[in-house]
Amino acid sequence: MKKEESKEKEPEIDEELVEEEPEQPVETAEEVATEEVQEQGAKEEDKEEAAEEKIEAEEEAPAEAEKEEKPAEEKKAKKEEEEEIVEERIYTVPLGKAWIMPPRRRVPRAMRMLRAFVTKHMKLEVRKETEGEEEEEPGKLIIDNEVNLKIWSRGIEKPPRKIRVRVAKDKEDNVTVYLAEGE
Repeated sequence: MKKEESKEKEPEIDEELVEEEPEQPVETAEEVATEEVQEQGAKEEDKEEAAEEKIEAEEEAPAEAEKEEKPAEEKKAKKEEEEEIVEERIYTVPLGKAWIMPPRRRVPRAMRMLRAFVTKHMKLEVRKETEGEEEEEPGKLIIDNEVNLKIWSRGIEKPPRKIRVRVAKDKEDNVTVYLAEGE
């Protein structure tokens, strides 16, 4: 009895679901054909527009490339004018004494050693003011990201024993440390 009752209930549930679904309007064959023709026409127009845009893009590409190159050259020229390197040297900085420190303090020590080395060799000391003279701002020491990555490349516990760097000093006594070429 129970099985028969459950079978009777299931069709009732299905009928309720069917009743709740909204009926969709039936399209005639003429409407379907008209829509297909319109879609094909739209696709052809899109293809033609895409082809025209592609041709225009190809014609404008060389002109845009020239425009992009000029600002890049101007930026380089401005950058060189701003920096105007007064002095440039290549050093091999010994960092072996950083290994005296406990393992987790070696790379920070190596970075301090690099700063001290460059400060000493490029004469980047803070100038003491004398009476009657205005205080001059000391130059800044800037370490390039490539140098930082090179020192940190093997982790905090194993810095390199030495590193070759190119050090450049500009008009304003700002010193920038770059990784030497070939490193």
